Amino acid sequence: MHKDQSTSAPSAPSRLRNRRRSSEVVPEVSKENGGRLLVNDRNKYKSMWVRAHSTIWMIGGFALIVYMGHLSITAMVVVIQIFMAKELFNLLRKAHEDRHLPGFRLLNWHFFFTAMLFVYGRILSQRLVNTVTSDKFLYQLVNSLIKYHMVICYFLYIAGFMWFILTLKKKMYKYQFGQYAWTHMILIVVFTQSSFTVANIFEGIFWFLLPATLIVINDIFAYIFGFFFGRTPLIKLSPKKTWEGFIGASITTMISAFVLANIMGRFQWLTCPRKDLLSGWLQCDPGPLFKPEYFTLPAWVPKWFPWKEISILPVQWHALLLGLFASIIAPFGGFFASGFKRAFKIKDFGDSIPGHGGITDRMDCQMVMAVFAYIYHQSFVVPQSISVEIILDQILTNLTFEEQHALYTKLGEIIQERECKN
Repeated sequence: MHKDQSTSAPSAPSRLRNRRRSSEVVPEVSKENGGRLLVNDRNKYKSMWVRAHSTIWMIGGFALIVYMGHLSITAMVVVIQIFMAKELFNLLRKAHEDRHLPGFRLLNWHFFFTAMLFVYGRILSQRLVNTVTSDKFLYQLVNSLIKYHMVICYFLYIAGFMWFILTLKKKMYKYQFGQYAWTHMILIVVFTQSSFTVANIFEGIFWFLLPATLIVINDIFAYIFGFFFGRTPLIKLSPKKTWEGFIGASITTMISAFVLANIMGRFQWLTCPRKDLLSGWLQCDPGPLFKPEYFTLPAWVPKWFPWKEISILPVQWHALLLGLFASIIAPFGGFFASGFKRAFKIKDFGDSIPGHGGITDRMDCQMVMAVFAYIYHQSFVVPQSISVEIILDQILTNLTFEEQHALYTKLGEIIQERECKN
């Protein structure tokens, strides 16, 4: 009888172990130590071909959009944001609950487009004013909209807030409040960060294209080095990432940053900031960052070397710092996304890109990089002193035609008085 009790009842240590088990899927030890690395994947060549094919199509389409100009790139970013929002909204969607809440899904999109109106209104307002300056009616209309832009966005948000309260249903409170919080998390973490991309575009396509390209290069070469040489796992959150891929991609990205900055920096189409919302060709003074400096090579360089001096654009030194960030820090956006997917027990956010997953899977590092590129540009590249251009922008945005004319007259009088005194 004592024997039966001992076999049927679990021991205390066994019960303790069962209580400590986590609901999160934990990889096996053998897999953590290399079982899931690309070098050990039997289907790696097939997956590599699918991934390479998709990558070529994406790069080709991306190059075409960049050639078409600022507005086309901005439209592309907006489309990407919509697809990202759709993937993330669907992540916590429950069909059973949604059937009992008709129209509730529209509330997510109401908040999304309200945020889009607010953010892009702030970024593009001055450029919109510059576009319609020649038409008095449009100029006054746009100025009025800009003046009350914040009020309009606020009341749109309040309308959504009231809509949410009025749709609350008994026994559905937890799901509805969870969706409300999830929507705002998407807007803050995803939409706001990716919107910095548009700000970079109008500062000069260079400040959008170079950071975005560095992320793509880092991702491609991390995959290639990990594919052929990866042996040492990098982080448990992303089991297929290896130290060999990480280090190889970092070196390649740094070299690419220095070289690409020299190539891109020689095209005014890429370096000139866009001050309006037109699509015409750009010409401007490139500024000291994009004017080459020549350096004579030292005497110890072999005589057979074809160049005796090299030209370096000052912006290339800034590019090295962008490359360093893209190599070391930006991949943590991917690690965050990997941990996020593991928490929800999904492989990818979507399946819209064969071999890559969803749009969000491709944009995780890009969002981190876009914010850094904008902050770096504003902090270390843009002159911090007040310029004539900045003052002129403020005058055109905040003053009416009559006020501008009065300012012009008053300024002329002041200048004439000073000339007479001198």
